[in-house]
Amino acid sequence: MRFLIALLAVAAVAAVGWSLRLGRRLRHSERDRRRAADELNRRLSELFSLQELSFILSGSLQLDRIVEQVVRYAMRFLDAQGALVALAPDGEAAAAEAGEGREDRPLLRVTAADGTLAALAGRSIGADDPGLVVRSLGRERLELVRNSGGEPTRLVEGVQAESAAAVPLRAHGVVVGTLVIANPRGGAFASEDIRLLSTVATHAAIVIANARFFEMVRHAKEQWETAFDSLSEGIAVVDDAGRVRRANRSFAALLGAPIPGVIGRELVAALVGASPPLVDLLAAARAGDRVQPIVLRSTTLGRAIRVTAARIPAPGGAHDQSLVVLVEDVTDQQAMESHLIQSEKLAAVGQLVSGVAHELNNPLTSIAGLSEFLLEQKELGAKDRGHLRVIHEQAERAGRIVRNLLTFARKGPGEQAPVDLNDVIQRTLLLMSYDLTLKDIAVEKDLGTLPPVLGDRHALQQVLLNLLNNAAQAVAENPPERPRVIRLVTWFDDRVRMRVTDSGAGIPDDVLPHLFTPFFTTKEPGQGTGLGLSITYSIVEAHGGRIGVERPPEGGAAFLVDLPAAPAGVAVHATPVPAPAPAPPAAKRAILLVDDDPAVRRMVKALFGREGHTVDVARDAQHGLDLAGARAYDLILADAQARARDHLFVTRLVEAHPALKDRVLVATGDVRPGSDDALVRLGLRYVRKPFNLRDLRDEAARMWAAGALS
Repeated sequence: MRFLIALLAVAAVAAVGWSLRLGRRLRHSERDRRRAADELNRRLSELFSLQELSFILSGSLQLDRIVEQVVRYAMRFLDAQGALVALAPDGEAAAAEAGEGREDRPLLRVTAADGTLAALAGRSIGADDPGLVVRSLGRERLELVRNSGGEPTRLVEGVQAESAAAVPLRAHGVVVGTLVIANPRGGAFASEDIRLLSTVATHAAIVIANARFFEMVRHAKEQWETAFDSLSEGIAVVDDAGRVRRANRSFAALLGAPIPGVIGRELVAALVGASPPLVDLLAAARAGDRVQPIVLRSTTLGRAIRVTAARIPAPGGAHDQSLVVLVEDVTDQQAMESHLIQSEKLAAVGQLVSGVAHELNNPLTSIAGLSEFLLEQKELGAKDRGHLRVIHEQAERAGRIVRNLLTFARKGPGEQAPVDLNDVIQRTLLLMSYDLTLKDIAVEKDLGTLPPVLGDRHALQQVLLNLLNNAAQAVAENPPERPRVIRLVTWFDDRVRMRVTDSGAGIPDDVLPHLFTPFFTTKEPGQGTGLGLSITYSIVEAHGGRIGVERPPEGGAAFLVDLPAAPAGVAVHATPVPAPAPAPPAAKRAILLVDDDPAVRRMVKALFGREGHTVDVARDAQHGLDLAGARAYDLILADAQARARDHLFVTRLVEAHPALKDRVLVATGDVRPGSDDALVRLGLRYVRKPFNLRDLRDEAARMWAAGALS
């Protein structure tokens, strides 16, 4: 019995112990359950908060809004007193991470700040700042500074916190900034706070980097669109069907329409109407070939255009053959090139003339002079006189051609005086009135008020004569039903302008490029030299002007000449008018002739010898100097090119015998710039080769008369 009682007592004690242990286990299990529930609730709260932050950040790509939200939510998550985001300037983060921060630019800028750190918003932080913000950039992970009763932590120069955490914002392998949290709840960061802060920083860094990338793309797009629309060349994006899908302002302006008005138009038709070369160029570009630009004359636009194209690479290998087409208006460029080519041609003719004019003038002088000398012989038969007259006329014709060629070689007008262009027109029309009336050609005038131009009246009259003669020849070939009209118009804007328009058949396309080319003519052989318009071009250019040709829609041709107005207050020197030649002198004169051409010597000796004068002929220039020093001469006729010991004969003669200067007459065919000026500086009279006997007699008589008066 006692054993049973003892056994029951033991069992009771065991039961009580088990109950106590079970109670303790139940109490621990409840605490773990509550702890697990609290942890789960905290994690769910963090998850929902992160989801809320992700939703807000994904709703914007504006960098300022993103960083403000990051700061606000980070403070809320950690129940902190302050937070900030400091970002590195674009392109600086990688350099800062590599320890290459620039001294002339801030390392960081506080882009957003809140709470106790709100005053730091917008502050720039240099690389030499000793605070936690800059220091955290060089860390791989979050840097935590706990308050352990020591000195507060310096965040930036002049700003401290009791405890703080800083985590670098790293995205795509690059540190873009740092996120700093100051003074969390309870004065310390729990492990779950650190984990949450790292998660927020990782997510924020990616969103900030994406926002920056978007900003870069947007900025690049704006730059591209600005450049696209600012280009002076027309650019169009053309689809597979050849229609314009995008165009810049220059392209639209070329077509004379607003940008929306050119979208959808067929490119080839819009530019040139129909053009197989342009179609071939676009096809070659679509095939991926590297095409060369082509220049087309667009009758649709009335302009010359240069076109090139290239295929736009399709993304992902898509079958797309869109093209970018560049269209340049080269009308003015072609006109300039034509002007330069024409100037080069004229320069080449000038060089040719400089080399051969002297050689041509000497034989022409002798042919014209001797034929004229023989024509003066009374005993000459009628048949022989007719032959000589033909020789003389043809020699003078050749002389006129040489004089026309000289126009190309001279670099400026021979005279500088104010000229009334309207007066030149009136006098030239009066000169041509009989011929124009005979051909039944009507002249219409519309002459505006013009300032004078500075130049050579006779050269400008030659310009007008050439243009009127060409116009008269053009309208003279009109059929009876087409009127024969020449219209002259003058006006002044910034320059003095003159337009000569005819109602003729117009200028063919194949003739137009060669219109001002020397020796180019469409006339029958013997009817023209092809120098008229070339001379006109050269004279206008020498006066600082321009000449161009237009083809009016109603037909015919129009030549437009523009000249600069004479500057105010320019010194004007009237061209001296030669005095009438006095009667031939009765006294016999001694004449010295210095010329290396035997035919010229023969002609001069025959002319003056028949009148009883004595003519001494020098073998060469040095011989001429010796003769001039040994004997008194009334006239020394010398070729301008005669040289003595590498010096011009006339120069050495005037230097050695200044008193003979008034007795020297120079025969010149020289076209080098300044040659006439050199003779004027020496105070010498001159006649141009080829000269006729009358001119030579008259000039010699003037010199003798002037010597007698003095």
